[in-house]
Amino acid sequence: MPELPAVPAAALPSDAQVLDVREDDEWEAGHLAGALHIPLAQVPQRLAELPAGQLHVVCRGGGRSQRAAEWLQGHGYDTVNVEGGMGAWAASGGAMVSENGREPEVI
Repeated sequence: MPELPAVPAAALPSDAQVLDVREDDEWEAGHLAGALHIPLAQVPQRLAELPAGQLHVVCRGGGRSQRAAEWLQGHGYDTVNVEGGMGAWAASGGAMVSENGREPEVI
């Protein structure tokens, strides 16, 4: 299998298709606007929901997204791991939205 591409969270392209593999409570607290949310454990069952093209996979710190991106790559998907995850994204001043009515945060 080829080496998995990665990009630092602060360098995430503005037009990236983002797959967020965090759990529901993490997603609700804060995420990238326009991202697709599929928790890691559900990815294999929800492949039909993935858009065509390259996917930038993100989690809180980069570990779960690495596993998801590698698994998807092994199944023919074009994936990039977002290094540092949402923690690094937030630390770099990246914009987020929440689903819980509160100020977005990474938990």
